[in-house]
Amino acid sequence: MARPVTLFTGQWADMTLEVICQKASQWGYDGIELPCWGDHFNVQKALKDDNYCKERHDLLGRYGLKCWAISNHLVGQLVLDVLDERTDDWVPAELRGNSEKKRAWAIQEMKDTARAAQKMGVKVVNGFTGSSIWHLLYSFPPVPDQTIADGFKLLAERWNPILDVFKECGVKFGLEVHPTEIAFDLYSAETALKAMDYRPEFGFNYDPSHLLWQFVDPVAFLRAFPDRIYHVHVKDAARTLDGKTGILGSHLNFGDPRRGWDFRSPGRGQVDFDAIARALNEIGYAGPLSVEWEDPGMDRECGAAEAARFVKDKMGFVAPARLFDSAFAEARGKK
Repeated sequence: MARPVTLFTGQWADMTLEVICQKASQWGYDGIELPCWGDHFNVQKALKDDNYCKERHDLLGRYGLKCWAISNHLVGQLVLDVLDERTDDWVPAELRGNSEKKRAWAIQEMKDTARAAQKMGVKVVNGFTGSSIWHLLYSFPPVPDQTIADGFKLLAERWNPILDVFKECGVKFGLEVHPTEIAFDLYSAETALKAMDYRPEFGFNYDPSHLLWQFVDPVAFLRAFPDRIYHVHVKDAARTLDGKTGILGSHLNFGDPRRGWDFRSPGRGQVDFDAIARALNEIGYAGPLSVEWEDPGMDRECGAAEAARFVKDKMGFVAPARLFDSAFAEARGKK
């Protein structure tokens, strides 16, 4: 059975859920990955209103859509990050400017997200963890090894109580491996898993675009963590290095043609999605392929419609039930 193709609507939260459902259905998507912002999915309404989750499903169902995962990236970032005014818009107004109150709220909200996912009947919550040590990426002034170790220790201290609730609810957390997170490449992902004592509630939301521009092999990542790929984002990227810029972005915003890399609509960058589809078959991944559409050079509705077709055409094939030449042996056996 082909994997469902869904649209992550985090970048569409300026639209109501009903409007984006209408569009996603017309574009050929099978479902929606619901973000916990905009009006798409509200964690506290899900917990307090016994009809809320049914109403979400009913709304999706009117357009032939389903939901396999919800995502709470923004709140998760607050749990471990170094907090400042950049994230004030993500929290209730009364918490703005108070880092510790913001963090305490986020920790409780992530626990409640697991409970809301359980009520919604989904098994995966995607998101970020944040990182207390990302800003120490370049080791100058010199960073002691213990400082980095303490950063991963803090991951365990803050996230294990959250994941205890995930365990109670039968829900898994998929960290999107991503620069600015505690795990941003293969080795940091290994270290994060070890810090979390390999508990099964903690795995990855795989997004190859964030690996490609770092020169990390996206297929190697899948093969390194075959049992920890809890969800998949389909997003492309392209390195546009010209001898003037590097992969750190040069403090140039997305879409600036001087950047050394940028995101692309699936199939318009340098990610080898055929190789990824084959690797997903090898590891037995049967979950959704969720388009996270980001391309500063394309209209988003044109891009999202094209992306649905691309994923179904290029990644929709499943592993064979038998080798292509097995019929020869079967034919000989019938003689």
